[in-house]
Amino acid sequence: MILTSWDRSGWDPFSEMRRLQSEMNRLFDDSAPSHSFPAVNLWQGRDSVAVTAELPGLSSEDIQLSVTEDTLTIAGERRAAADGEHVSWYRRERPEGRFSRTIELPFRVDPNKVEARFTNGVLEIEMHRPEADLPRRIEIRTS
Repeated sequence: MILTSWDRSGWDPFSEMRRLQSEMNRLFDDSAPSHSFPAVNLWQGRDSVAVTAELPGLSSEDIQLSVTEDTLTIAGERRAAADGEHVSWYRRERPEGRFSRTIELPFRVDPNKVEARFTNGVLEIEMHRPEADLPRRIEIRTS
């Protein structure tokens, strides 16, 4: 009977609880990073894989790369643009400090055949498969 009176008045306490939960989720979601840094794209060809990573505000000296088997790690440090006693931040959305991102590659790569370029804040890495791992065409003999 009491639920019927809520329906008539237009007030639903369960709706209010859902609204409150939604607001709390939004509050906590805004404070947590919504993505991994740096943002990357990865694609593969027949004998190589390419990765691009967006690293605005960094120089090539700020970045370390390592490749092991089928794993690429991009690490480095982004320093704050301005810090000090007389700085009062209004908004800070760009992450700063040390970062490390490990990416699983679709196949093993030859660490001696890795090329990396850094231009305008975009890191481009091309990694080649070892010759021994390349697919080979098998000839079928007839008798």
